[in-house]
Amino acid sequence: MPAKGQDAMPNSYFLARLIGPVLVVLGVSMLADTRGYREMADEFLHSRALIYISGLFALIAGLAIVLSHNVWTADWRVLITLLGWLGIIGGLVRILLPQQVIAIGNWMFARHATITAHAVAVVVLGAWLSFVGYFA
Repeated sequence: MPAKGQDAMPNSYFLARLIGPVLVVLGVSMLADTRGYREMADEFLHSRALIYISGLFALIAGLAIVLSHNVWTADWRVLITLLGWLGIIGGLVRILLPQQVIAIGNWMFARHATITAHAVAVVVLGAWLSFVGYFA
């Protein structure tokens, strides 16, 4: 049964505490070594096996989040649900449409500002989820 309202609060805090720090570390690492991240992304985009495996992991993680936290409320908890759905969609796209993933990835990583903006957004979202999960 999907999580609803106040019943989902323990799950919400757990997932915020789990996802928040991971996003902060990912975003900071992207900002700290943009060139290395770009090289890693280039290697990734040249491996259909990695695209497939990452799609499988994203799909599983997204499903786990949505199955345990399908909360559609007008507060911060909906972001966790949206991250779950983005994981599902991202996983499906990687598995079913790898050529489009390669094309989109090449377009994104050809633009330095896109990587920086993405990294900053990831840090901000992670910091906010960490704050809400640990301190709010």
